[in-house]
Amino acid sequence: MALFAVIYRYSDDTASLDEHRPAHREYIRSRVGNGVVASGPMTTSEGPGALIVCTGEDEAEVRSMLDADPFWGRGLITAREIAPWNLVMGSIGLEKDD
Repeated sequence: MALFAVIYRYSDDTASLDEHRPAHREYIRSRVGNGVVASGPMTTSEGPGALIVCTGEDEAEVRSMLDADPFWGRGLITAREIAPWNLVMGSIGLEKDD
């Protein structure tokens, strides 16, 4: 399994984001331990979004999993970047296969 960093950029439609956030969070929560390692909101100069650390065989697998996110299906994610990520230092609770 490879690690991937996923960055979401959210729509500026705050009413729709607020309405559908519970379903979005429940979906991401349901994937923790099964493709999602960690997730949380972030705000940058480009606006609100999220960072999600995922595992998968390849980028296509991660993309397919995140396509089912209710925010994605409703067009509330205006940009999504998926990039392989190499954890060099520190730990995020992953167990290594020996």
